[in-house]
Amino acid sequence: MSSYTTFVINPAAGRGRVGQMLERLEAAIRQHSPSAEVEIAVTQAPRHGTEIARKAPAGSRVVAVGGDGTVHEVVRGIAGSDKAIGVIPIGSGNDFARMVGLRGLSLEAALRTALQGRIHTVDLGMVNNQPYGASLGIGFDAAVARKAMSAPTFLRGMPRYLYSMFAVLKDLELPSLELIQNGQVIYRGRTLLVALMNASTYGGGIPIVPDAVPNDGLISAAVAGEFSRLGVVGILPRLLMGQHVHHRKLRFFQGTEFTARFDRAVPAHSDGELIEPSAEYRVHMVPGGLKVIQP
Repeated sequence: MSSYTTFVINPAAGRGRVGQMLERLEAAIRQHSPSAEVEIAVTQAPRHGTEIARKAPAGSRVVAVGGDGTVHEVVRGIAGSDKAIGVIPIGSGNDFARMVGLRGLSLEAALRTALQGRIHTVDLGMVNNQPYGASLGIGFDAAVARKAMSAPTFLRGMPRYLYSMFAVLKDLELPSLELIQNGQVIYRGRTLLVALMNASTYGGGIPIVPDAVPNDGLISAAVAGEFSRLGVVGILPRLLMGQHVHHRKLRFFQGTEFTARFDRAVPAHSDGELIEPSAEYRVHMVPGGLKVIQP
């Protein structure tokens, strides 16, 4: 590995908290790397992090300073290369950091890990030929995230989520899904959501597939079937506590590749970032396809 490290700082991460601590972050990076080759790059717009990561030297470390959105951009910039991703988890979700054992570290410990930690590998997800690190969610949860973008600006956190959820529930009309594995249809029916996971959690710690392992070469899939509006409200508390796995309308699968085919375009999010709605999502896992800096 190269000794060069690029820090990709997203000032909008953590609902703007990263921007507020920008001077402190830059000072801490300089203090922990007085003799190392270090570049500090602050993103200026969406997808800028991907561009920075792509231009980082071969074999170097690229550290995402922010949340899952920042991680997602860096993953897209280094996928298929010999660069390694590190994370300073200061976002609102941090599911990728949770997956690789970095969540909860102090700033100093996270910096030491980013600069000196060992390089390991985890699997790399691919959806319609685009990479993702931790999670892919299709359906209801993505529709709620999309609705949240147009929610009243005075709503934050849980009130914003609840507003968006009930707005989506009001017009809930479930699409029909065929979930295909190795050419065989393994699930068919109206579907609330599909999660195709490398991590066990998404949405800031929701344990959607508790048994997922990020380096087993497999996608861990959860399918929520035909839920009514009242059924959605009823399952949410169980989902948040990880007590949903035995629900009769939930099915779980594992495999190296899946195709989720719907009767219409359905919204989706990749590592929490909204992606273009599609009627078909082709997903596979690249075993050990992503280098990660871990303690």
